[in-house]
Amino acid sequence: MILPTIIVLGVLIFVHELGHFWAAKAVGIRVERFSIGLGPRLVGFTRGETEYVLSAIPLGGYVKMGGMDDEVMERVEGGDAARPREPSPRDYDAKPVWARAIVISAGVVMNMLFAFVAYSAVNAFWGRPTIETTRVEAVDAALLPPGAEALAGIPEGARLVRIGGEEVANWSQVERAFLEGVAGPLAVVLADPALEVEVIRPESREARERIARSLTYWTDPVVGSVESGSPAAEGGVEAGDRVLAVNEVPVRHWSSMTEVIRRHPGEQVSFRLERNGGELTRNVVPAAVVEEDPVTGERLEVGRVGIAPDLAGRFTYEPVPPGEAVAAGWRETEGATRLILGFLRDLVTGGVSARSVGSIVTIGQASGQAAQMGVEVFLRFMALFSVNLAILNLLPIPVLDGGHLVFLGIEAVRGRALSAEQRLRWSNVGFLVIMGIMIWALGNDLLRLFGL
Repeated sequence: MILPTIIVLGVLIFVHELGHFWAAKAVGIRVERFSIGLGPRLVGFTRGETEYVLSAIPLGGYVKMGGMDDEVMERVEGGDAARPREPSPRDYDAKPVWARAIVISAGVVMNMLFAFVAYSAVNAFWGRPTIETTRVEAVDAALLPPGAEALAGIPEGARLVRIGGEEVANWSQVERAFLEGVAGPLAVVLADPALEVEVIRPESREARERIARSLTYWTDPVVGSVESGSPAAEGGVEAGDRVLAVNEVPVRHWSSMTEVIRRHPGEQVSFRLERNGGELTRNVVPAAVVEEDPVTGERLEVGRVGIAPDLAGRFTYEPVPPGEAVAAGWRETEGATRLILGFLRDLVTGGVSARSVGSIVTIGQASGQAAQMGVEVFLRFMALFSVNLAILNLLPIPVLDGGHLVFLGIEAVRGRALSAEQRLRWSNVGFLVIMGIMIWALGNDLLRLFGL
C-alpha cells in the first residue's frame, strides 16, 4: 500500500508543479524553488537560479516564484517568512494578469493532460475493456426513445446474438451496434429464448446513447468487494458472498438485488447469503443517498450498502486503433470530470454523506487495491486521481490555485491587486480551511478503520 501511494502522489504532484514551473519559465518569471512535498527539506540541489527540493511531508508541492508574496506557503514549506527584496521585471507580481493566470492554471492543465494521455495510452496499449457477455440482465424502459420501445420486451436473461445483421460477442459490440450506423430499422435477434424484435436506430447521438444505457449486462449476485465502513461491512457482508434473497425476495442477478436495496433507504433489510457452501442471514441498514433520475432529472432518495459485484475474469480487451484510443481517452477524461463534479455537488447538497470524504488512508487503500489489479487498472486510477487533484485545486480557497485565480480576477476587475496584507489574511483563512478539511477526512478514515 505504501509504495503505490508514494508513486501516485509523487508522480501527480510532480506533474502539477511541473506545469507551474514550465509556465513560469515560459512567461519569464524567476523560479527560486521547485519542491515536491511540504515542510522541512530532506534533500535537494541547486541548478541555475532554481533550488530543487524533496521535502518531508508528501502531501503537496510548491513552486516558489520570485516576487510572489506568499508568507503562508513559505512557512508551510519550511522556509523563512517573506524577506525584503529588490523589485525585478522577472518578478511574478511584475507580470500582467493574463501571464500570471496562465502560470497559476498550468498545474491544473497538466493534471488534466496527464489523465488524457494516461487514458489514451491504456486504450492504445491494452485495448478497450469490455464484458465478455451479451446476456441481458434488465432493460430500463424509461430510457428508451421513441421507436425503441420493443426492447422493453426482451426477457430477463436472454442473449443478444445479432443486431442489424452484425453478430455480437461481447458488450462493447452490443453498445456499438446501437451507437453506430445509419438511422432506420434495426433487427435485434436473441437466443434463450429465440426472439426477434425490430427497433428504429434514431438520428441523434443522445437518443442512441439512451438505448445503449437502457440495457444492462447480466451480473451474478456475487459480492466482489465491500467498502470499508459501509453499511454492508457493518452488517457482516463479505466479499465472495452470493446473495440469495433480500427481504425474502429471491435474487437472480445484481439488478434484482439493488432494486430492493434502493427502495429501503435508512430501513433494515435482511440478506440471505450463501457462504462457503452454507446459508446465513445478515441484517443491513442501507445508507440514504440522493440521486438524480437520468430521464426526469428528479432528485430521489435511494438506499446503498457499499458493495460491488465480482467481475473477475469477465473482462476482455478489444484492439483499438490509435485514433479511437485518443477519442476514448478524451471521453474517459470527460467522464471522470463529470463524476468528480457530481460527487462535489452531492456533497454540498447532502446527496452523499460527509463521511464519504477520505484522506491519505483512503488514497493508500485505493492505490494498493488498484496496483494489485494490474498496471492497466493502476494507470486508470492514477488518471482518475489526477482529474480529482485538478478539480480540487480549482476550488476558490486561498492557498489553492483556485484561490489565486480569484485574487487575479479581483485585480482584473478593480484595476489593482489586493495588498500583500490582504492576501496574507485570506491565505491564512484558506490554510485553516484546508487543515480543517484534512483533519475531517482523516477522522473519517479512522472511524472507518475502527468500524464506527
